[in-house]
This record gives sequence, C-alpha cells and structure tokens, in this order.
Amino acid sequence: MRLIQYFNAGARHVGWVQPDGDHARELNQVASVFELANLAIARKVALEPLVKELASDRTIDYADLLAKGQVMAPLEHPEPARFFITGTGLTHIGSASARNQMHISTHGDGAPESDSMKIFRMGLEGGKPDAGKIGIQPEWFYKGVGTCVLAPGEPLPLPAFALAGAEEAEIVGLYIVGPDGQPFRIGYALGNEFSDHLTEAQNYLYTQHSKLRACSIGPEILLGELPQDVRGKSRILRGDKILWEEDFLSGEKNMSHSIVNLEHYHFRYSMFRRPGDLHAYFFGAAVMSYASKIKTEVGDVFEIEAELFGKTLRNRMVALPDEGLVTVKVL
Repeated sequence: MRLIQYFNAGARHVGWVQPDGDHARELNQVASVFELANLAIARKVALEPLVKELASDRTIDYADLLAKGQVMAPLEHPEPARFFITGTGLTHIGSASARNQMHISTHGDGAPESDSMKIFRMGLEGGKPDAGKIGIQPEWFYKGVGTCVLAPGEPLPLPAFALAGAEEAEIVGLYIVGPDGQPFRIGYALGNEFSDHLTEAQNYLYTQHSKLRACSIGPEILLGELPQDVRGKSRILRGDKILWEEDFLSGEKNMSHSIVNLEHYHFRYSMFRRPGDLHAYFFGAAVMSYASKIKTEVGDVFEIEAELFGKTLRNRMVALPDEGLVTVKVL
C-alpha cells in the first residue's frame, strides 16, 4: 500500500494510490499523513486497515496532480523544526567503493586505507546482529529539519559556496514518535540525499558540511515492511539527453546493516524520542554519479525510480545567489 499527500481545490489531502498507479482514493477525516499516523497511534491500530476504513469513493487523477506540481512531500510536520532529517552512509557496497575512489582521487593510490573503508568493513562484520542483539554502530549524519525537504518536482538549490552538487538515490525511513516516547515507523520512501562530494573529499571531517543541503523525498510512502531486495534506477538528464544512468540495489539483502540496527543507533538517543516529532532517516546510497566522474551542472535533472515505490522522484538543480559573508549582530 502506498500513500501520497497533495493539494487540490485549495485544500490538502491524503490519497491511497490505486493499483493502476495513476489514480488515488482520497481519505476522509485526515488532511495529512501526520494526522493519519497520530490517529493510528491513538486508536492502537495499524495504518493499512485504517487507510481502508477512511478511504472515500472520491478518486483523483494522481498523474495529473504530479504533472501540475500539486503533489507534496509524503510527510510533513505542522512545525517543520520538529521534523529531523538525518541519515547514514557506507551501508551499501557501491557507496563504500565510491567513497574509497573519492579518497584515492584526492590523496593518491598510496594513501592509507580510508576511515570510510574501515567503518564499512565494521558494518560487514557486525551490522546485522541476531534478533534482540545490538550490532556495530553505523556512520550517522544530521542533514537539517523539515524546511530542507523538497516536494517532487521542486527545484533543488545549489548554494553559491558549494563545490559540487550530486544526487544520492536512497531509501528513506519515515517515523513518528508517540505520546509515550515510542518511535513508530510510518513507512518508506524514495529520497535524493543531495550532497557535496567535493567538499567531503577535502577531509573526512568535512562530511557533515557536505550534507547540510536540501533533499527531496517521495512522491509516495510505502507502508509495511521493506522487501529484502529492492531494485531501481538513478539517472541525470541534461537537456533532452541522459547524461548518466545506473541501476541500484537496496534492501537488507544488499546492505551491510540491518534496518533494525540503524534504527536502534538513531533512536537510542532520548532527544530523538520526543513525543510528536517526525524523523526522516536516509539509509545510504548504492550508486552515485560522482563515482563515475560525472560533473553535474545547474539545470541538470535528477531522477530516481523503483517500481516498488510507484512514480519517479524528479528534481532540477538550480543555482542560489551568492550571499557573501554572513555576519552576526550583537544585541
């Protein structure tokens, strides 16, 4: 089951995507997935049966809404500062190879093994613990809050100070924290964890700086469990031509960490179990264009798709004006 959020006739709605993938049934009683999740927690029911209960007979043309830019990011908080955007890397074989290639390109073939490869090997050895056990700690980064999340089709801003802007095709876990501090997984979505690999390549300690960028999630939320094997495509369009395209593999079969292990190391911090907060957690990329020495340009379009998640996530990169020196005033 997949859900979308959209604007129609001046109001926001939640839709249940139908089998044809082009239409959705509008839900009664709720105007957002945030409201839907809170209702499910209050009634102590799972999301799928609640969606079926609330589904109306009103069918909307989802494909048309997407074309008109009326489809929103699939999860939002009424207070964007209470929507935490975080993630991890080095969870897929492709990401480790790309990071290592970046390290070699910057520091030479004779450079010592990078910290990236060390932490990736740690994940291979201990990232999938037995049930009830705690595995090895993954990499982790903070990306921002809800204001950095863009809807499908929205322009993806490249700051003037950025050295580069590149796509990272990932699966994102979407969560809400219940009234008693219990985290609940709402579902999964496709995400473009847009970042600056050239800034990161200068020094591994710059990784966090490279992640403080906008991102895009959606268009759809997949409810339920994630299949072990997920396959999709990541591509870059320049004009009317494909500049780069590569298949990606995800799901735990293709990861060095289990999702349960990643979730534990995020939500073990009590600050991330504050009732009413939302979380989007990027699970890492398997393929990246910069590993193929692609240099993106303003105007390039990033597309990420996987049949499991329905429609394609698409965003065009645009340039932001240079703000120059940002200063602080004394009160």
